[in-house]
Amino acid sequence: MSQSRSQPSGTVSPSVDDGGKRFIPGDDTWTQWRNIFAILTGKMSDEGIEQFRVARDIRNELADCRRCEGQRDYLLQWSPVIRFLSNNIRQLGGDLSSHNIYCRRCTNRKAGGFDPEYGIMLCANEMKDQGHLEDTMAHELVHAYDHLRFKVNLADNLRHAACSEIRASSLSGECRWAREFFRRGQWKFTQQHQECVRRRAVLSVRARPTCKDEAHAEKVVNEVWDSCFRDTRPFDEIYR
Repeated sequence: MSQSRSQPSGTVSPSVDDGGKRFIPGDDTWTQWRNIFAILTGKMSDEGIEQFRVARDIRNELADCRRCEGQRDYLLQWSPVIRFLSNNIRQLGGDLSSHNIYCRRCTNRKAGGFDPEYGIMLCANEMKDQGHLEDTMAHELVHAYDHLRFKVNLADNLRHAACSEIRASSLSGECRWAREFFRRGQWKFTQQHQECVRRRAVLSVRARPTCKDEAHAEKVVNEVWDSCFRDTRPFDEIYR
């Protein structure tokens, strides 16, 4: 009489032929390569890819946060744009440094965030390299500057949020030509910076609970675009 063997809890039976669409749990090298191969060949489903990313982020959380903290401290000391923004924030009575710029594993797919009471959070598991971290820190520092300098209500006022998002995307360096061309596949040579800033501002406004839909987000961004895009404070001009 044949006997059936039960599979360990949390594993996927290798006898199930799903065409590689499922994420296969496991930290061993062979399982990791099977998942990576399925992703690279376009066989894994979107749900499977997200499960793979979550498992990877949990597995690498300690290393990701340590790397993020080391790069954060280096940038606070040596990055011209980070030092400049930090100094201007201090002149307004604020204080953002290693004690309230946190590196954490984030469960939503964003790079970071600013909260007036909490400080800045950097999503360590989303940082591609030190340049990406520098752009993200600069972006959130612009939000902090706007909160102190202009008393903006980023949580509830869509026009305030749109204006600060326009300024942060424009001044942080994340919309510079090389970043758009090589990282995001935006290959235009004219009006690239403006289009990037507008696109990111609309996405940010659209994600807020009080925004009705994408048309509403575009309308709010358009209403504040001219004055907010021209406003480069505390810089004399777009620095990066």
